[in-house]
Amino acid sequence: MTVIEVEDLRMRYRGATANAVDGISFTVAEGEVFGFLGPNGAGKSTTQRILTGLLRGHEGRADVLGRPVARWGRDYYEHIGVGFELPAHFSRLTARENLAAFAGFHRGPVDEPGGLLDLVDLGSAADRLVGEFSKGMRMRLNLARALVNRPRVLFLDEPTSGMDPVHASLVRDLVRRQAAQGRTVFLTTHDMATADQLCDRVGFMVDGRLAAVDTPRNFRLAHGKPCVVVEYRDENTVRREEFPLSGIGEDPDFAALLRAYPVETVHTREASLDDVFVAVTGGRL
Repeated sequence: MTVIEVEDLRMRYRGATANAVDGISFTVAEGEVFGFLGPNGAGKSTTQRILTGLLRGHEGRADVLGRPVARWGRDYYEHIGVGFELPAHFSRLTARENLAAFAGFHRGPVDEPGGLLDLVDLGSAADRLVGEFSKGMRMRLNLARALVNRPRVLFLDEPTSGMDPVHASLVRDLVRRQAAQGRTVFLTTHDMATADQLCDRVGFMVDGRLAAVDTPRNFRLAHGKPCVVVEYRDENTVRREEFPLSGIGEDPDFAALLRAYPVETVHTREASLDDVFVAVTGGRL
């Protein structure tokens, strides 16, 4: 089932000489994690604001859950959850009070604050003022808030921003579980490791246009030159050599190196999603 359908979407801000979003088309299926990637100013945030109903005046189609976003009323926000990078919280309330307050905005079923806080590893901080939280803690609270109304679609922006590796991994696992339960996730991020680990497909935006869409694996294979990397010790120095993966078993130089030196590591190498980002967008992270 298609949950998000965008066709020839265009948006130009008043006074601008070019479109911020210039004729993009894509679909996102139920239970899919779709990564929306690209440099700053590429049109990612504009697209996300259109899909979340925060920005009107676009041309083309932008349908969510079978209906144009512009035709949804207030009940749209009973079906979607939104977690942007800049969290919106009441800093003088506790985490528990924050979730209870946001739950009160919804008319449909909501989840209990305590369980959501446990889910994002904030159970022990449930009764602390949010104003005392670190950025990573606020981002995890942000994710809990996005889940409070049991949404069918999650729109997330930089969900692991400001987090240590342990909590970033926790959040990635949590997002994957949401998708496994049938929720659709539309994710924008500059963290290519998060995109690689989380996303079923990713799309790269460049200058308002969707340059390419595919799975992270297919992108890595298409843009990489697979090779074998060997680290070996030459007296007191660790050296590194790369050999093409194709025909490695018949490469005389590879065989000679293995015979001549103590080898410490051998592993294959392919393009990372960072490499793909640079190749597709022509820029830097």
